[in-house]
Amino acid sequence: MTQKPEASKLESSDAVALLGALAQPTRLEIFRLLMRYRPHGLAAGDIGRLLAVAHNTLSSHLSALEQVGLLASRREGRHIIFAAQSPRADALLAFLSDACCTEGVAPCTSETTAIPARREYVDSDRPLRVLVVCTGNSARSIMAEAVLNKEGLGRIQAFSAGSRPQEAPHPLALGLLDDLGYDVSGMRSKSWDEFLGPDAPELDLVITVCDDAAEASCPAFPGVPMRVHWGLDDPAGATGPAAAKRAAFLQSYRDLTARVTAFVNLPFEQMSLAELQPVLAAIGRMDGATEKSLAQAA
Repeated sequence: MTQKPEASKLESSDAVALLGALAQPTRLEIFRLLMRYRPHGLAAGDIGRLLAVAHNTLSSHLSALEQVGLLASRREGRHIIFAAQSPRADALLAFLSDACCTEGVAPCTSETTAIPARREYVDSDRPLRVLVVCTGNSARSIMAEAVLNKEGLGRIQAFSAGSRPQEAPHPLALGLLDDLGYDVSGMRSKSWDEFLGPDAPELDLVITVCDDAAEASCPAFPGVPMRVHWGLDDPAGATGPAAAKRAAFLQSYRDLTARVTAFVNLPFEQMSLAELQPVLAAIGRMDGATEKSLAQAA
């Protein structure tokens, strides 16, 4: 599997091909995801899990993106790794901005011939400890905990809790996570009081994912953590047939994975809290943010 040589400047026909490849919602999300994971890339199975896309559908989209040079693939052991080609994206941006800008587009990354291996689990002595808070701790915060722990690859240890927890996680949240390969055996709804006692883990960051929890009087968790808000609509509030309810949970999962993947690919170990907070706040304003969340950030 080889990568096409990159031309320094796009022709109109090339730009049309790139735009055509991206003019489909799933392909656009695949490319955005892999841009967050550049230059390492992701295995096809991980792409499917994070975007909740079936394998047969995913294959055709990956092929279309690779054909126009936006992705390149390589084999690592049993895995086929797909990586975004930043120079190709840079060339498209330069083509689109050529008529209106006097300066070229800054490249996403410096060009290099070496492609690092995909990221593996890190056995960290002190991972970043993150508590995801919602009112009921049954849907959004449960899903965020699962994705953070899996995508953090040992660099993050995530927990979740609620101000007024439900008796158990929502079955649609657990069912979706289980279908996508997450371990849900130990997941339960719990009060944030569990993180206030002397035996509670020292936290670095609290993320609220529902507006009610963000407005509640959040207790002083041990460690005086930083707090950011990623407000998302509650999928448990969806009405209608079963398919519509499942679709709401699927959309919530996708909104959360977009935020988590942007977060875990930050060099947060080298960032101060003052540097990290505005970046995490900006991540909270990604697609799907509640109006109240956007208003708070304005």
